[in-house]
Amino acid sequence: MSRKDTEIEASSAPLIEHLIELRTRLMWSIGGFLLAFIFCFFFAKQIFNFLVVPYQTATMWAGVHNKQVELIYTAPQEFFFTQVKIAAFGGFFLAFPLIATQIYKFVAPGLYREEKGAFLPFLVATPLLFLLGAALVYYFFTPMVMWFFLSMEQTGTGGQAAIQLLPRVSEYLSLIMTLIFAFGLVFQLPVVATLLVRAGITSSVGLAEKRKYAIVLAFIAAAILTPPDPLSQIGLALPTILLYEVSIIAARMIERKRAQRQRESEAQAES
Repeated sequence: MSRKDTEIEASSAPLIEHLIELRTRLMWSIGGFLLAFIFCFFFAKQIFNFLVVPYQTATMWAGVHNKQVELIYTAPQEFFFTQVKIAAFGGFFLAFPLIATQIYKFVAPGLYREEKGAFLPFLVATPLLFLLGAALVYYFFTPMVMWFFLSMEQTGTGGQAAIQLLPRVSEYLSLIMTLIFAFGLVFQLPVVATLLVRAGITSSVGLAEKRKYAIVLAFIAAAILTPPDPLSQIGLALPTILLYEVSIIAARMIERKRAQRQRESEAQAES
């Protein structure tokens, strides 16, 4: 065997090991998701009833709490596929800690000790911030949006036609999932900003200088991610702007700690 062939074989060995490691992590992640998917599909109706609670809250806000909350489906397979979507959404949410752990185990060997210490808090902060955004949607914004739509109902009196809201199960699920996804994504802004600051890509000064552009982008993102009603769009844009300010504060804290560590290391070097 020639020297060139030996070098090629030596360089391909780590690649094969990485591919085997990647396959193992993918199998764990997919297996965890499938188990969570089956579990959520088994309880899909109960989960859907739980997601209907904000709609019931909206009927109380609108003063029509005596009205029975009704949702319909107009195709035989519609509610079945709605349950599949619930299972997929809930399965990914339940399996996320396992998936995140597998990602960390795959990339951890290539990280320094300080990088591992910096990476771990974000694995914890990401699902917590997503949960915070989802809770805000569930307890406030979805009832507010449904109240807005319920306020358009019309009673059939005085020669007027009766107009009532009868949402389809798939459309209601799409609405609440869109809101949860949008708010959960927006609530990751402090995580993304602090990662960029740690990587040296941006700074607190740079974030502060781009504040006016961030405000415009917040309203554009809200118009894209939320249903076409002003309440949900403003409701997403305002927390986004607030989280951007939180990101600036977090960036300043990181920079102060970095400067303090640098001063301490310089003092030790001088001594």
